Amino acid sequence: MILKETLKAIVKAQRRELSSYDPGIEREAFGKIFLDVPFAVVISGIRRCGKSTLLRQVMKQKHSAYYFKFEDPRAENFEVADFEKLDEILREEYGDSEYYFFDEIQNVEKWELYVRKMLDGKKRFLLTGSNASLLSKELGTRLTGRHLNLELFPFSFREFLAFTGKKAGADSFEEYFQKGGFPEYLASGRVDMLQELFEDIIERDIVVRHRLKSAKIIKEMALYLLTNAGKEFSYNSLKSVFALGSANTAADYVSYLEDSYLLFTVPKFEYSLKKEIVNPKKVYSVDNGLSAASSVSFTADKGRMLENLVFLHLKRQNKQVSYFREKNECDFVVKEKRAVTAAIQVCYQLTDENKDRELKGLSEALEKFGLKDGLILTYDQEDELKAANKRIILKPVWKWMLDEG
Repeated sequence: MILKETLKAIVKAQRRELSSYDPGIEREAFGKIFLDVPFAVVISGIRRCGKSTLLRQVMKQKHSAYYFKFEDPRAENFEVADFEKLDEILREEYGDSEYYFFDEIQNVEKWELYVRKMLDGKKRFLLTGSNASLLSKELGTRLTGRHLNLELFPFSFREFLAFTGKKAGADSFEEYFQKGGFPEYLASGRVDMLQELFEDIIERDIVVRHRLKSAKIIKEMALYLLTNAGKEFSYNSLKSVFALGSANTAADYVSYLEDSYLLFTVPKFEYSLKKEIVNPKKVYSVDNGLSAASSVSFTADKGRMLENLVFLHLKRQNKQVSYFREKNECDFVVKEKRAVTAAIQVCYQLTDENKDRELKGLSEALEKFGLKDGLILTYDQEDELKAANKRIILKPVWKWMLDEG
């Protein structure tokens, strides 16, 4: 609990600090946010990907709005009962408003009780948070049907170009390919910033929140998975590698890492949900730069780095993806509702040595799902081929990203 005078001082200090923040570039998600609806709009995503900047950008559209940042050391003791005091202070200091902009709200236990009450009173909320399961659990239990969720990621290639002022091309893509899209890292070039971010997420979003006795195993597992992007894993294999008590413990740890947005898992395509659950999954990192800062082995495998970027772009577009494997393998099949609408193979460079393998996997997926055209995404090759009466388009990833943006 916080004294009213203390809380007032924090509110006023945060308001003054608003003017000192870098306004940043307009994010692609900006145009997807509509507040004049009877829902709480929730922006979730990994720490330092730009959620707070996006919130402040939207806030500028409103002439009068309330603002509070809960991830503020001065507000460490804020409790759900303090919301009433906060509301009084905001009204006293800034007059009446129907718009509330709350940053990193998941730091307050039972925050959803207050938000639900205010929604019933016709108030409008834009909220940010860094933990997927906490947000979804609370939104699902208390705000069922009363929220819209938007996931934010580090910069896309298009956003990277806007941020750096560079022109689209092979040179700018190489930089994005290596560095990823965290704004602070791109601005500073300091690898230790990414390393500190990793440590911060492990400690604050996982170890403390889930009351783990030690950070050692979850940290080692996170590094292992981040640096094996594009590779398969099973919970039993993780159990063996990290000497865990059970596969269920491995599954819990992976879910913690996914909830913090450090990584994502992709299932093998199956029509049966039961089979999909038991099959090995593939893992992908939230950012190439973050994985590169954690391991030399990741940067040595340019094929997996490229595949990781393709996955992230599909994820930004909210595509439902699986990997496909029967006799051969295709990296991604895209599903809309119950139908597969696209098959994508990722190959750093198509050569005489690997062409047969890559085309077989893609052609098999195209035949399986009745698709006429397939796509092979490469680093810099552009071409059109025929394979098993299917049209195969080769395209550089950076051009595809701009086309699909």
